[in-house]
Amino acid sequence: MSALLMKKHNIVDAAELIQDSTPLNLKCDNTEDLLFLEEVKSYLDRYPNTNHVDVYLHDLNGHVRGKRIDIACLKKVVQESYFPLSIYAMSLNGEIIEETGLGRSIGEPDCLCKPVPGSLQPCALKPELNAQLFLSMKDDQNNDCPVEPRNILKKVLNSLHQQNFYPCMAAELEFYLVDGDGACSSNTTYLNQCFDVNVQDRYQEVLDEIERIAILQNIHITGLVSESSSGQYEINIQHSKNILKLCDQIMMLKRTIKQIAVKNGLKASFLAKPDMLKAGSGMHFHMSIFNQDHQNIFSRNNNNLLSHQLLKAISGLIVLLPSSMAVLAPNVNSFRRFKVGNHVPLEANWGINNRNVAIRIPCSDNENQRLEYRVAGADCNPYLTVAMICIGALHGLTQPLEIPKDVSQSKGEPVFLSTNQLDALALFQGNAILEKYIGKDFIELWYTVKRAEYQHIYHQITSIEQHWDV
Repeated sequence: MSALLMKKHNIVDAAELIQDSTPLNLKCDNTEDLLFLEEVKSYLDRYPNTNHVDVYLHDLNGHVRGKRIDIACLKKVVQESYFPLSIYAMSLNGEIIEETGLGRSIGEPDCLCKPVPGSLQPCALKPELNAQLFLSMKDDQNNDCPVEPRNILKKVLNSLHQQNFYPCMAAELEFYLVDGDGACSSNTTYLNQCFDVNVQDRYQEVLDEIERIAILQNIHITGLVSESSSGQYEINIQHSKNILKLCDQIMMLKRTIKQIAVKNGLKASFLAKPDMLKAGSGMHFHMSIFNQDHQNIFSRNNNNLLSHQLLKAISGLIVLLPSSMAVLAPNVNSFRRFKVGNHVPLEANWGINNRNVAIRIPCSDNENQRLEYRVAGADCNPYLTVAMICIGALHGLTQPLEIPKDVSQSKGEPVFLSTNQLDALALFQGNAILEKYIGKDFIELWYTVKRAEYQHIYHQITSIEQHWDV
C-alpha cells in the first residue's frame, strides 16, 4: 500500500508502529532475545501491513492455546508473555485435570513463555495482515519447562547429540477433507481414488491454497497425494536435520489445513479413524541417522546388506513400541485405527518394503537408506511421537539388544501392540527406559490426563445403549 493511501485512511506502517510503541527501557539480556528482535524486523520488512499476531503454545494434545495481540506489542513478547502452567494439564475437552496437581491446588501459576526462533510466520487467513508465533514455556528458574512436549523432544535430541547421533527425518501427514458439518460418511459419493491425480475442483482449490500458504510459511511440501479412501489426502514434508523445526512445521501445517478448509466450507479431520468403514489416518516418519562426520550410519555396505547400525536402531524401536503406544495412539479413537487389512501395524515388528509392519525399510539407494516408522496416528503430538522414536533408536544403538528377524524370517511368538488405551497407559507408566529420558513427572502427568480423558468417554451413555431393548 502506498504511503499516500495509508495516510488517507489513517493506516500506520506496522514497523513504524512497533518502533513508536516500544518502551525505551526494553532491554534484551541474551542472544536469543536479540535474534528475535531481528526476526521481527525482517518479518515486518516483508509484511509491513501486519496488524495482529497469534501467540500460542501447544498443549499435550497439540491443541493451540494462546491469544491474539496487537502488532505494537510484538517486541514485548520476549519479556511480557505469560501463560498458566495448567495448559499442560488440559484434556481434549479443554478441561484442567485437577488430579495432575497443576491446577487450582497450586493456584494456577503463570510461567514466562519465550518465542520459538523461526516460528514468526504468516497466518493462513489474510497472511498479509495476520501473523503467528510459537511460544515455549520456562519454569521459575528460567529453564525449559520439563512437561512441555517440545522441551521433552529437545531434551531427548540432546541425548542423541551427546552420543554423536544426528537424526534426519521427514514426515507424512494424512487427513480427510469432509463436509463442513464434520460428517465423514462412508455413503458419500466417491470424490477421488487412491493415487488419483484428478481431484474435484472444490478440493483442488483447497489443496492449492494449502500449498501456497505453506510456501509463505517456509514449509517445503514435497508431495501431496490422494490416499486410500475418498476425501483422504497425504502431505509429505521435506526431510530435515532440524528435528524441532520439522515438528514445528507439522503443527503449523495442521493449523493451516484446518483454517483453509473452514474458509472453503469444509472441515479437515485429523482423527485417526473418522469412519469405521474407511482407512484410518496416520502420521509416518522417515528417519536416518548421521554421525559427527556427516555420514549416514544406516547406509548399506558394499555387500548390499542392511547396516548393522540400522538393525541395532530397529531393535531398540521394537523393544519400546508396546510402551510407546500410549503416545502414538493418544485417545480412544486412536485405537480404532488398528484393524486387520488396513496397512496398519498390529505387532511390534519390521520388514523390507512391507506396509503391514510397524517399521518399514522402504526402497532406497544404498547411501540414503532409512527406516519408516508407521505406527502413530494423525492425531498424535509430533513432538512426543518423535521423542519416542528417538529414544527407541538411541536405546538400540547404545545397548546390546538382540536384533529381531524381519517378518519374512521370524518364526517366534509375535509381540502384539495394545488394542485399548488403558493397557497402553499401564505399559507406558511402568517403563523405566522412557522414565530415564522423559522423566517420571511427565509420565505421571500424561498418564493422569489420558486416564481422565478415557473415563470421561467411558462415563457417557451412547445413543446405541439408549435404544437397546432390555
